[in-house]
Amino acid sequence: MNQKIVKVISNLNKNNMAGYFVDSRTELFALLSSLIAADSTVGCGDSVTLEETGVFEFLRRGNYTFLDKFNPTLSREEKNKLYLENFSVDTFITGSNAITMDGKIFNIDGNGSRVAPMLYGPKQVIVVVGVNKLTADAESAIKRTRQIAAPMDAKRLGKSTPCTSLNRCIDCSHKQRICNDFVLITGQFIKGRIKVILVNEKLGY
Repeated sequence: MNQKIVKVISNLNKNNMAGYFVDSRTELFALLSSLIAADSTVGCGDSVTLEETGVFEFLRRGNYTFLDKFNPTLSREEKNKLYLENFSVDTFITGSNAITMDGKIFNIDGNGSRVAPMLYGPKQVIVVVGVNKLTADAESAIKRTRQIAAPMDAKRLGKSTPCTSLNRCIDCSHKQRICNDFVLITGQFIKGRIKVILVNEKLGY
């Protein structure tokens, strides 16, 4: 680990959150196996990073009750019910838009179904991010998310917001706007409830 990673992990720990670093996807799966108990219930947030790394498939194949929001047979009502069930899972796993050098987690969400369980409910929250998500501070985390991640995610989701054609955020009021919830997690009451795994790759947006 370089000094940048060491500093982030140290600051996450100071903020009552646990920090980890893995050099490969093999190490990532080994760490997840040690953190997520067999036969436990696992929920997830929408995440390109988790898709790219194969974490979703890992959970589907594992000995877990995985609340798979990507199941194509789910109706809108069933998916909404699943979102509420995420508050009572043993582990909620997600990606993140940015991790700051002072050990904070920043996300922008459209309907809150990803950030809400991060804040309250699940016994354990695991955040998996590539090293490209590291930012100097909260201000740069917001800028990175709005100007880089959000336009790319809006394109992925098939939105017609201005950012999909401009490739930048103009703080629109479009009815399909996905930048609705700005959430900065600066610490936790329960030590280690949130665990951040930094992967030595460029992942997601």
